[in-house]
Amino acid sequence: MEVPVLLPKIFNHPFTYKNESIKNLNQGDFVLVQFGKKKEIGIVWDKIESTNKNIKLKKIVKKLPNLKINKKLIKFINWFSKYNLAPKGLILKMCLANQKKFENKEQIMEKFENLENTNFDLNPEQKKAVDELNKENNKFNVKVLLGVTGSGKTLVYFEKIKKILKEKKQVLILLPEIFLTSQFKERFKNFFGFEPFLWHSKITKKNKRLIWNSIHKNNIKIIIGARSALFLPFKKLGLIIVDEEHDPSYKQEDQVIYNARDMAISRAYIENIPICLVTSVPSLETYHNIEIGKYKKITLSKRFKNYPFPKTKVINIKLNSLKNNSISLETISVVKEYLKKGNQILFFLNRRGYSPFLICKKCGYKYICPNCSIYLTYHKILKKVVCHHCGFKSDINKKCNLENLKCDFSMYGPGVERVYDEVKDIFNDKKIKIFSSDYLESKKKENDIIDLIERHDVDILVGTQMISKGFNFPKLNCIVVVDADFTGRGFDLRTTEKNIQLYNQLSGRAGRFSSESIIIYQTINPEHQTLKDVIINNPEKFLVNELVLRKENNLPPFKRLIAIIISATSRENSFRAAQEVKKRLNINKNLEILGPVDSPIFKRKNKFRTRLLIRCNGKVLGQNIVSKTLKKLKISQKIKLTVDVDPINFT
Repeated sequence: MEVPVLLPKIFNHPFTYKNESIKNLNQGDFVLVQFGKKKEIGIVWDKIESTNKNIKLKKIVKKLPNLKINKKLIKFINWFSKYNLAPKGLILKMCLANQKKFENKEQIMEKFENLENTNFDLNPEQKKAVDELNKENNKFNVKVLLGVTGSGKTLVYFEKIKKILKEKKQVLILLPEIFLTSQFKERFKNFFGFEPFLWHSKITKKNKRLIWNSIHKNNIKIIIGARSALFLPFKKLGLIIVDEEHDPSYKQEDQVIYNARDMAISRAYIENIPICLVTSVPSLETYHNIEIGKYKKITLSKRFKNYPFPKTKVINIKLNSLKNNSISLETISVVKEYLKKGNQILFFLNRRGYSPFLICKKCGYKYICPNCSIYLTYHKILKKVVCHHCGFKSDINKKCNLENLKCDFSMYGPGVERVYDEVKDIFNDKKIKIFSSDYLESKKKENDIIDLIERHDVDILVGTQMISKGFNFPKLNCIVVVDADFTGRGFDLRTTEKNIQLYNQLSGRAGRFSSESIIIYQTINPEHQTLKDVIINNPEKFLVNELVLRKENNLPPFKRLIAIIISATSRENSFRAAQEVKKRLNINKNLEILGPVDSPIFKRKNKFRTRLLIRCNGKVLGQNIVSKTLKKLKISQKIKLTVDVDPINFT
């Protein structure tokens, strides 16, 4: 009997093996097979794709006992592969969590007994939202819990989770970033009375193995995780929650490229279960699906306990009045008043490091990455310039081109480290911390700083966009946006949408438990339309207008985009290969091929990058056409071809 076996490797098809003696071998079973000179673990797949009759088939060595993935997960892997043009074997590898050993007798059990004790006082709007979430049966449907920041969306979907747990089913909660899991875990524990299990890249191999096996055996009912949690082998999945559904972090940009939010919806459809998307400002795609009736909207329009939104203040800073500083005198005056009242302050700047540009005052030399076509950022903590794309680091010891001395660098543009130094000079009697990925390398550091903030052992935070996502700091009542200028660089059609979402989230960190809070925008362009849209705090108006623009310009969600990035060691080879790909794709009339053009970051990790953008009708799955074309294409091994379906970043 011939059996298809998919291996967790780069292949896009199962291999055919012979089964002569193993009884009851079914789809989804784990088997040990000979592959080359090694024995590998594979999964019995759904169908044989092709067999070369001239090849002598190898026998399956053995079946692994008590290990099986269900048919729905196999169907999800097949769909994921087809949609994202990614090899099935690599997706299976993600589902198996890169494990090499699966036979594990240890088990983990959740410690919860009485869910009736988990009662929190909900306001009438929240109670109505809970009723709406519970209204339909537990078959596939997409509901969008759309609530203003601080409206208590989490408590609402916790009530839905409680209902699913009573039915003895499993729940997956997706968060956009792993650093959100710690505080979220505490909120979960306060509500349900037990600690949930977490799943993300920082978990040890041993714990991953224990959690994987326990989910597989239905001993764990709740998982809170980042993107990779989507691929876990749930036995009885009953609900998926995607918190902050609009967040671009759900898009994985390397290795297997996919959008976890969209794939979560696909998995919910295949599992035939409900999914809830949670947001304060939905992505344009989600908003469009609400408008056409595909998704159902549940709205929370008021903050919990009716706390008002922060007041806004726009400070028009003139460059010459600030001299070498980043913070205006007017801002300092407001901040001092809030500090006197015992409030915490956040200085927000979405720029890591100390300074993004270094230029020699004498010879004009600029530090540029030798591997990428971008400037290097100076990091004071490292005393080095760093590339934020390839990780290249260098000391600042350049010999000047005009004098027999070292270059004398001027630093242009502030980063969070520079703002931190400035804040420390101004408020030298206050406890100040930086909240940035460079300063939170370990889980312990992240937990420590969150504890300090919650205990009010921090007066002032200087942070990047990490701080804007989902945190709940009761004493944070004054936020200063150091650089509220939305110029953009013109290569991302979602720039304005992302800014509206980011600054809406950011303003939501302030005044969650106070009747008096403020957000200050420092800008040299107070008339900029994006800033006006942010201040008005009417995201729906922006979304309606943006949909009109997108439709007029044949852009998502009305058209589908597929990006193809061709990389090579020379610009000429990259461009030539892109022209060849375009020539092959142009045969099909259902596709519009734009390009080839250099990527905005045309060199990255020593590879020159050329882009093609494929546009097709939303009703046509252009991936099928692209896949067939690329399979026939013979590409030199010196050329790397990357496909990005539904791109959100155009660099």
